[in-house]
Amino acid sequence: MNNNIVSENNIEDKVYSKSRWLILAILVTQPFMACLDSSIVNVALPTIGQKLSITMSSAEWIISSYLIIISAAILIFGRLGDMKGKCKVFLNGILMFVLGSLLCGISNSITTLVISRIIQAIGAAMVMSTNQGIITDIFPPNERGKALGISGSFVALGSILGPALGGLIITYLSWNYIFLINIPIGVVAYFFGRKHLPISKSTNNVSLDKYGALMFVISTIFIFSSIMLSQQLGFSNIYILSALIFGIIIFLLFLFIESKIKNPMLDLLLFKNRSFSINLFCAFIAFAALSTVNVIQPFYLSDILKFSPSEISLIMISYPAVLFIASPLSGSLSDKIGSKKLTLLGLLFTSISLFLISSLNEHSNKLTIVLVLCLLGLSNGLFQSPNTNLIMSSAPKNKLGIAGGTNALVRNLGLVFGVSISTSILYYRMSNVAGYRVLGTIPGRDDIFVYGMKGVYILAGIVCLIAFIFSLIDGVKSLKSQNN
Repeated sequence: MNNNIVSENNIEDKVYSKSRWLILAILVTQPFMACLDSSIVNVALPTIGQKLSITMSSAEWIISSYLIIISAAILIFGRLGDMKGKCKVFLNGILMFVLGSLLCGISNSITTLVISRIIQAIGAAMVMSTNQGIITDIFPPNERGKALGISGSFVALGSILGPALGGLIITYLSWNYIFLINIPIGVVAYFFGRKHLPISKSTNNVSLDKYGALMFVISTIFIFSSIMLSQQLGFSNIYILSALIFGIIIFLLFLFIESKIKNPMLDLLLFKNRSFSINLFCAFIAFAALSTVNVIQPFYLSDILKFSPSEISLIMISYPAVLFIASPLSGSLSDKIGSKKLTLLGLLFTSISLFLISSLNEHSNKLTIVLVLCLLGLSNGLFQSPNTNLIMSSAPKNKLGIAGGTNALVRNLGLVFGVSISTSILYYRMSNVAGYRVLGTIPGRDDIFVYGMKGVYILAGIVCLIAFIFSLIDGVKSLKSQNN
């Protein structure tokens, strides 16, 4: 029985004390688990593909199914968090994530593994949609950047431990254990969460917009699944094209209906706030760019440079290691000098990092790779916490759940979009050179993979530069409005 039940209006008074740091410690376990799981899977993907006898394009569904379902479900749980209580949704999400991890761990085929990843993704959506809202709820503005920075550092910590643990598990144990490791962490987080989180007693009697929720889920699944399948079947395939058009039509219908009803699942009025919209756009671009590195780099290191799993783990650690240090420092600094300057600097450095990564080839050495990944880690460390602070601070208090859900959704859409588009561009460029459809590395033709990879990173760098310009214009306009 949880003794921390309070009314929605009194949560702020209850937690604006030293207990908020204990609550933060509980909250950061979720992004830690999610990033631990994600980084382990990224490193283990080549091994899983070999063990299950599947191609690179099939193995990508282990990542893509997870991201697609999170994107499809996260708005629903963000809305439910505002209606029923964010802490309740958060705790139930931990249980669902643990269940999904258990099922992933005992899977013995690509089909059962993808289904289990879907269950895991539902749990991840529940906690990701409420985590930022709870932090914003319990921390005053002068400490919010620091708190979000600490949360970001645990994201990095999960990413740091993931490759190392992944390398050890793949070397000495079965790949199944990369999922089972989530279970003890989740159980401990749930136990302390039940004891200390301020479970809100909601007085909101508004019902969920079920039709809007259904339309959003359908549109998200159809749009991104068709993009993924197009890699194998091509966009000219009538079924792929029909599914994509159907998904877009349903999404447009969703937006139209949401703009007309009284209590929508997605409050479109939030997007009338320029700061909210611009910073969401920048988050989408930054995470899409980041996912190009996450999905392509392990195959580059494994198949092109022929590094062992343990070597790949050590190299990939360099990015989150720097992020782990930079994120809380950036969050604390944003409380003092403002978040906008740091987001601009982070976007600019991200663009530079991607241009540098595009220069890697089949002869690149470990030190060069580590240095460019460190710069990418610094760039994202500067960007993520201040960007989240700008988004959440521009949302009304009674809409923090849906604002946090929207922020998490946009970031995950960026990850899904980045995986889908980057691999599509990679295969397209490789196929043009090879003269036939390519869905993976070609033995003896490392130069073709490097050619495809270079194009992906250059395009990602250009898009990040465009986001930097948009954010700079927004900053100038905000400064002018303040002076007036």
